[in-house]
Amino acid sequence: MFEKVEGIVLRTTDYGETNKIVKLYTKEYGLISAVARGAKKSKSRMAAITQPFIYGSFLIQLGKGLGTIHQGEILHSMRKIREDIMLTAYVSYMCELLSKIVNEKEPSTGIFDELYVSLERMTEGDPPLAITMMFELKMYYVGGFSPVLNYCVNGHTDRPVAAFSVTEGGVICDQCLYRVEDHFKLTPQLHNVLKIMSQTSIKRIRNLNIKKESLTVIREILDQYYERFGGMPIKSKRFLDQMHLLE
Repeated sequence: MFEKVEGIVLRTTDYGETNKIVKLYTKEYGLISAVARGAKKSKSRMAAITQPFIYGSFLIQLGKGLGTIHQGEILHSMRKIREDIMLTAYVSYMCELLSKIVNEKEPSTGIFDELYVSLERMTEGDPPLAITMMFELKMYYVGGFSPVLNYCVNGHTDRPVAAFSVTEGGVICDQCLYRVEDHFKLTPQLHNVLKIMSQTSIKRIRNLNIKKESLTVIREILDQYYERFGGMPIKSKRFLDQMHLLE
């Protein structure tokens, strides 16, 4: 069965002497993998259309196992991402996290749009750290382990939020603050930023001008939270962390 699909290249792996296996996230089928024959040949048309992070239109022969890519057309090259090692590190992490959490061949227009717009905004110069964490929080929700952010995890809806507790799995109020040893104190502004990043699509946010101090705290929260509740090792996260050390 031949299908024409639009998709984003998440990653490629070598397959034999001249071929590659391409992992795509597509509008029509969600996460799929397909062989691109001859893609390791530098002059091959397949080599051009299967570069990481490309958004393209692909003619794929689908089957029970691996599909086969027969043709492709670049719709957005995302070249700026591949030319910048920091952007490459961020997007590699996002793509690996996505491929770990979603199931194969379960399409989601919302996830596809969030990924595509996130990559597009990076090519336009928007801050990659903020974009990455917004996407990450959406993936936590898809994976079923997103933190409680709207009100105190202990049900105190009438109390002001005072901190985020990793062990409790979300925000806690001023009354619970003194019973929890591990917590990150949250100002009302920082709590609001965290909720917006988690619950609002990047398509609806024009200005991503978030204070560096706020992003640093949120990054530390998410690192500890994923380590406790995510459970799936992300190899590209190590590379991203190493790149941060060089900044």
